[in-house]
Amino acid sequence: MKGRWTPLVAVFSAAAAYVASGAQPPPAPQPPTFRTEANYVRVDAYPTKDGAPIADLTQPDFEVLENGVPQRIEQFERVAIRGNLPQDLRAEPNTVRESLAMAANPRARLFVVFLDTYHVDVGASHNIRKPLVDALDRLIGQDDLVAVMTPQMPASGIAFARRTTTIEGFLARHWDWGDRDRTTVRDPEDEAYGVCYPNEPPGSECTDQNGIAAEMIDRRHEKITIDAIQDLVRYLRGLREERKAVLAISNGWLLYRPDQRLARPLACHGIPGVPPVGFDPRTGRLTGKDVSTAAAPRGTCDQDRMSLSNLDDDQKFRDVLGEANRANVSFYPVDPRGLTSFDTPLVRQDVSGPPPPMVPPSVDSRMLAGRLNSLRTLAEATDGLAIVDSNNLAGGMKRIVDDLSSYYLLGYYSNAKLDGKFHAITVRVKRPGVQVRARRGYLAATPAAMTAAARAGAAPPSDPAAAAKAAAAHAIDAVVAPLAGYTRDVPLRLQLAAGWPAGGGGGRPPTIWVVGEIGGVATIGDAWADGFDATATLTMPAGADVASGRATVARGGRTFRIALAPPAAIEPGELVLRVSARAGAASIPSRESARVTIAAPPEATGALFVRRGPATGNKEAPTADVRFRRSEQLRVEIPAASGDPPTARLLDRSGNPLNVPVAAARRDDPDGSQWVTAQLALAPLAPGDYVIEIATGDRRSISAFRVVP
Repeated sequence: MKGRWTPLVAVFSAAAAYVASGAQPPPAPQPPTFRTEANYVRVDAYPTKDGAPIADLTQPDFEVLENGVPQRIEQFERVAIRGNLPQDLRAEPNTVRESLAMAANPRARLFVVFLDTYHVDVGASHNIRKPLVDALDRLIGQDDLVAVMTPQMPASGIAFARRTTTIEGFLARHWDWGDRDRTTVRDPEDEAYGVCYPNEPPGSECTDQNGIAAEMIDRRHEKITIDAIQDLVRYLRGLREERKAVLAISNGWLLYRPDQRLARPLACHGIPGVPPVGFDPRTGRLTGKDVSTAAAPRGTCDQDRMSLSNLDDDQKFRDVLGEANRANVSFYPVDPRGLTSFDTPLVRQDVSGPPPPMVPPSVDSRMLAGRLNSLRTLAEATDGLAIVDSNNLAGGMKRIVDDLSSYYLLGYYSNAKLDGKFHAITVRVKRPGVQVRARRGYLAATPAAMTAAARAGAAPPSDPAAAAKAAAAHAIDAVVAPLAGYTRDVPLRLQLAAGWPAGGGGGRPPTIWVVGEIGGVATIGDAWADGFDATATLTMPAGADVASGRATVARGGRTFRIALAPPAAIEPGELVLRVSARAGAASIPSRESARVTIAAPPEATGALFVRRGPATGNKEAPTADVRFRRSEQLRVEIPAASGDPPTARLLDRSGNPLNVPVAAARRDDPDGSQWVTAQLALAPLAPGDYVIEIATGDRRSISAFRVVP
């Protein structure tokens, strides 16, 4: 079973610029100047002491290492989720697209209940119903989402919801969802195996095939289940980077290994893969009848027997554990049988003919231990909890609720390279006696510069037109791609621009402008309604601060703008900008970091956005969120790098010009800065992604935005 695996490579970019001339092809475009998503890593940490969550840790108590190198924690927040919300207060997504957008919220916890139908018996599936629903009611908060999956479903087909009544209704309709001990075979392939290899009575020449069908059924069920778990892990990885939790309701797995005894020649079957002519799979005996009337194709049974004999679920399981770690997926397996002494049923009735001999107690004991060990391994390897070997299912589910309802959200700006490799993360707590579970690492993005070089290299140097087209196409891609990240509701967004005074500096320092906007997830509660303070600090790569600024936002405001002027002696190059917003001393600050490159004078980088519409009281307001509605007007502003008159036009996401008027102008501000602007009304546009191109002389600057319904 193949799952959808969408690598997360997000680069935050305000604008990209390129220079074009008729005589020479343009230089290869640079990677986006301002980046936070590519190197910014979020980690959920779950510290406990004696099994109980710790709620009073502070940022200095934590230490984060990436590949063994200490990292500076930029964001710190303790998250405490309150469940037991009335169902009518849980806003359900109306479409799949809306549910996926909700799932991208880093503060919305994501849960999947995996009902292992093949490895749970009917009685256990009934026993777990109430503890599971009660736990979900206590667990699911206002912004959380939960979905249900079974091994028969593709992961891409799951639907997330907020109301647990959706899951309760499913369990009420399918209270007997467990299939392990079912007397009526509901799977056609299972039935076919039973027809091909029926159990024969004592004295029959075909008794050596007894047990073949049962083992094939068990191996097939386990393979389907492990494949489904892998599919789910890959799907969740593509859904978002933040932690995902899977509540796996299962008796566990034996994790079959290759066993050629299953593929042995049989008295009435011969060697798998070479079905004898005239064999009737309905009776297991030779016949002169036309075998095309048989209930099950012999060739298929023999091929499956050969394939299943080579099954290595033990190795596949280990591979899935590694993928789960890289995908930041944690498993919370629950054995719904409770405390049990036997693994196999007394009588197995999913294969025709007399029942096989009972499994010896010593073998059964090893099978039971193997299943429970697989569940414990699944939890331990993915930083979850296993609820096994206990009759107190409600108490076990409460442990899971407590574990998932209080955690710390850490964020840091990685100082490692974007090499496309797995980067190991270690989270430590300095307080004695505290254990902490956290994600074990992440798969780094591939640097945009590598993509730019590959695309630029596709055009031969002897074809300037092709090289120019490739450079322009990459520039468009570089500014459009980050728009996908705006489906996430983050605490703080930034837009940046940097430029020199008129005349190319003349010894005067450059200015860096930052526009910040508080996201909805940061303003939960009443503290932010009365306004907040924002600070911005510009830092050299070595760590020395070179400039800082502050802004106070009045009651009801969400955005701010700060100008920073480093010393005149500063050299062009890359700096780090750290921004923090806080609503009073008692609130938890929202922080974000970005890297900004100061170009050589007189060049400018970046762009700022301004919106005007009903949401702003029909007044102009700076914004760091580049999603706009058709009822609004948009203005893009870039620092002027020359005195040439500007022109502007609108492009679609592929770079094709659109016949929509864009007004270009120049503006001088009281602080001495000069700007080139482009403004347009969005009413003529359909929802989608667009690009504004501003030209001054031979310079081109492009900025992307999204029109939403």
